[in-house]
Amino acid sequence: MNADTQDLHEQLERLQTALSTRQSTYLFAQSGVASMAALIFGCATGKLIWDSAKLPYLAMLGVVVTLGLFAYGLTRYRKGRTVLADELVRYETMLELRRRLRLDDPSALLPQ
Repeated sequence: MNADTQDLHEQLERLQTALSTRQSTYLFAQSGVASMAALIFGCATGKLIWDSAKLPYLAMLGVVVTLGLFAYGLTRYRKGRTVLADELVRYETMLELRRRLRLDDPSALLPQ
């Protein structure tokens, strides 16, 4: 192997290692859990407000928790989209490296 091919293999290994853990999936999962918790707290708070004759103080705490969870879910979603865009760029780079190294070409793997 020449030096250029060796560098391409090293770069491919680095990209594969970086892409082995998908950070965007974790961020989207956090966003989903926070959004579902915000929905549950919001509905419980709405029911508490609906059933009471005057505005209870616990309802204010529920509104704060609901808004906080919703904001957290939204920020995790936005960060997940940013990280996903970066992961997709790195994935395309990895595919291009595989094409340049002819790793996916079966005819290149046959003995000459």
